[in-house]
Amino acid sequence: MTGKISARVTPQKALEVLSQIEVARLADRKDKDVYDSFRRCALAVLNTGAETDDTKEILEKFEDFSVDVIQQERGIKLDINNAPANAFVDGKMITGILEHLFSVLRDIIYINIELKENRDIDLRETHGITNAVFHVMRNAGVLKPNNEVNLVVCWGGHSINEVEYDYSKEVGYQMGLRGLDICTGCGPGAMKGPMKGATFGHAKMRFNGRYIGISEPGIIAAESPNPIVNKLVILPDIEKRLEAFVRTGHGILVFPGGVGTAEEILYILGVLLHPKNRDIPFPLIFTGPESSREYFEQINDFIGFALGEEAQAKYEIIINDPVLVAQKMRDHMENVKAYRRATQDAYYFNWVLTIPEDFQHPFNPTHEKMASLDLHRNQKTHELAANLRRAFSGIVDGNVKDHGIRAVAEKGPYEIHGDKEILGPLGQLLRKFVEQKRMKIPTQEYVPCYKIIE
Repeated sequence: MTGKISARVTPQKALEVLSQIEVARLADRKDKDVYDSFRRCALAVLNTGAETDDTKEILEKFEDFSVDVIQQERGIKLDINNAPANAFVDGKMITGILEHLFSVLRDIIYINIELKENRDIDLRETHGITNAVFHVMRNAGVLKPNNEVNLVVCWGGHSINEVEYDYSKEVGYQMGLRGLDICTGCGPGAMKGPMKGATFGHAKMRFNGRYIGISEPGIIAAESPNPIVNKLVILPDIEKRLEAFVRTGHGILVFPGGVGTAEEILYILGVLLHPKNRDIPFPLIFTGPESSREYFEQINDFIGFALGEEAQAKYEIIINDPVLVAQKMRDHMENVKAYRRATQDAYYFNWVLTIPEDFQHPFNPTHEKMASLDLHRNQKTHELAANLRRAFSGIVDGNVKDHGIRAVAEKGPYEIHGDKEILGPLGQLLRKFVEQKRMKIPTQEYVPCYKIIE
């Protein structure tokens, strides 16, 4: 369906009770940053299913879109104007999209009002950042104090091909049969496939599954939440989003993807390579169909060149075997549970894991910051992983985020400098991503937003 629709909607499940002060502050457009963030995230949710990942294009297409909070004594309503018509059926907003819309409202209120004003949370230091992630996830109702250790985080590209998508769906199905819940970045492609497959596996086992989607304001427009997500959470930035994945998940599966997936891989490897984390069980499996074998060989080679054999030992690659992937992940859950019990760590939030500050503080890419990244071997391995993660984060920024797209259009591609033995494999990996159409939605022509300077 094309076109635009205006409507007035009320919350259902996603929104907790709000105070009149909270509602009044959001209803007042004087805080432009808060309103703009809410508007962009709301538009992304309402644009679910669109075949584009260009944030700038989405914002321009719906430049007349607006959403206003209407304050009432007994609650709130949202007045929506010129929203994407595909969010509605016969003039009524799709229930899942409605829930996501109010999840966005809940998190934007919490992040910009309560979190920033909480004197017990210091976002300048590592424990405060972790505490902030915990509070956002708890406020969203994701953290359940039970004995379940079964949440598998699935990473992968939003623009994968049909064969890879079907494979991710089959893996999800096999995990669903084994009682494993799914958490993804909430978008299409490899973020939707495992969830879709798991719904069938869960249904057969009469299992009430959880499908958690974790996003952040800068990326959500490029990866609008898929309708299967039944718990959507918006974190303040990409670093807190990544921390939320590894703190709440019990293991990670990586499907084929592009630079965003490479960023995620480098993040988790950097965390696991930290000396304090070396004995913590954290299952990490890379998997895809036979046609993706070369892709994972490229990823494995790059990790070997850049970070060495110790990093390669942190994960396992399983090609074209969904049953084995699900069985191994299920078996790993027992090891994770035993370790959490032995260390008295919570089953629902991994407090014991050490995440260095280099992985926590937001990296807001600019041409100057990208050019000055330390991509040299004169540093500890987990620190190099952190800087490589920033390089990929900058490319994601230039590919799909409005800020990055505009910066590259104005000043040209980001320049990336460093040691030749690192930049050579990095450049080769990026060229392969372009050739395999992993940088953008396949129907769009890709123009590089970066330049490797050896």
